[in-house]
Amino acid sequence: MRYAIPVSSGVVATHFGHCEHFALIDIDEGKKRIVGKKLIPSPGHEPGLLPQWLAEEGVSVVIASGMGTRAQSLFRQNRIRVIIGALEGDPEKAAQSYLNGTLPTGDNICDH
Repeated sequence: MRYAIPVSSGVVATHFGHCEHFALIDIDEGKKRIVGKKLIPSPGHEPGLLPQWLAEEGVSVVIASGMGTRAQSLFRQNRIRVIIGALEGDPEKAAQSYLNGTLPTGDNICDH
C-alpha cells in the first residue's frame, strides 16, 4: 500500500494543492511498518490533476492537513482514501501514526 503526504519545507504542507513535494511512503500493512519512501516534486496545482496523478503513482491513502472539498471528492472517485486535519508535521511519523491508529487530527484548515 502507498501513502501520499504533501510536503513543503520538509514538513506536512498546510495546504494540499500548494505543496512543493509529495512523500510517497510504501507500507506493509500486515507488519505495520514503512518499507520504502521517496520524495517527488509536485506537478503543480491545477484543478483535478493531483488526484489522477497520485492514482497513477499507486497511492491508496492521502494524509493532509487541509484540502478543499472538490479535491476530496476527486480522490474518492479515484478510490483513494483521504485523511484530513493531520497535526503531525513529520511526513514519515504521520504515515506511521496513521498506520498505528494514533495519528492526531484536528479541523480541516482549508476553507474551500
